[in-house]
Amino acid sequence: MRIGIFGGSFNPIHVGHISLARQLRRIAGLDEVWLMVSPQNPLKQGSTDLLNDQLRYQMARLALHGEEGIVACNYELHLPKPSYTWNTLQHLHQDFPQHTFLLLIGGDNWALFPRWYKAQEIMDGHDIIVYPRRGCQIDRAALPPRVTIADTELLDISSTDIRQGIKQGSNISRMVPSVIIPLVSKLYSDCE
Repeated sequence: MRIGIFGGSFNPIHVGHISLARQLRRIAGLDEVWLMVSPQNPLKQGSTDLLNDQLRYQMARLALHGEEGIVACNYELHLPKPSYTWNTLQHLHQDFPQHTFLLLIGGDNWALFPRWYKAQEIMDGHDIIVYPRRGCQIDRAALPPRVTIADTELLDISSTDIRQGIKQGSNISRMVPSVIIPLVSKLYSDCE
């Protein structure tokens, strides 16, 4: 199977993540997209409003229930910290040698990619599909051989906006799958 690894904190998961996963699955011809719930990103140290790993995974599972070909995945939560994509990919290849894993990342992460742990080794050994993010220009002519751009729809939804909206009492119903709205509202209103 061809599996796209779409990592993130999913703090919380939202309709933009799900729409993007659907689009990437179709555009890249993937059998599945694994939404890999990640512990603290080594490049985003200092974030204080990150919910517990298991709660974020639970929300992702609920939000993706019945979603064909898109799976909430807690695999990375069981690996040694810090959570480096290179290590995750190495473990995935050991544990699932029958699958081909592709890395799905946003243009914002592509801009930071040279700072990633073992960035060159990741590029040498894996196909990478970059999806656009507003404000991130990507020079298609300068992309390495195994890196491609997926022309997905730009969705202006962020987990940060959702968390702030909950604290301000805003309506988040268009941003979060309806099945998890009560849970998201409770967890993030309790999170101070």
